[in-house]
Amino acid sequence: MDNENIEQANWYVVHTYSGHENKVKSKIENMIENGSSHNIFDVRVPMEEYEDIVRGEKKIKERKVFPGYVLIKMIVDSRNWYLVRNTRGVTGFIGPDGDPVPLSPKEIKDFGIESEDPISVKLNAEDLGINIGDSVELTEGNFKGYMATVVEINYEKQTINATIDFLGRETAAEVPFDYFK
Repeated sequence: MDNENIEQANWYVVHTYSGHENKVKSKIENMIENGSSHNIFDVRVPMEEYEDIVRGEKKIKERKVFPGYVLIKMIVDSRNWYLVRNTRGVTGFIGPDGDPVPLSPKEIKDFGIESEDPISVKLNAEDLGINIGDSVELTEGNFKGYMATVVEINYEKQTINATIDFLGRETAAEVPFDYFK
């Protein structure tokens, strides 16, 4: 990106129809390549890596961090606002009355927006809201619908070790944070 105006650009959040994030990203990137949108510099759909167990094997997968949202680095002017706002799949900018509000430097850093690596969202103890000994309901995975008792919380791996009453036996399981409520 050799445009001299990139220093004045900010990151903005655009709301899209669910499942249309990559289509919107592609359409806006095409506008950038075709030269029809000056001062739009980058488009991102933030992704995060997570572990999934498929047929007993751990697999690293990616998912959208903010489903239904696309991030765009641009200088907002009437033409760019119109081009982005009228891209198929876009419902509007995030901000009061649909007016674009730039992300703060802290949000850019926290979300890893300017990093090329997938985002790894980490929760801390306050965000999780559970303690050792608490009972949680599993909402995903092989034990969906079962109650589990928290034995250990691993913030680094973003999992809990829990015991689950399965067929009358206490079964130990490692459960990702997003598998329970």
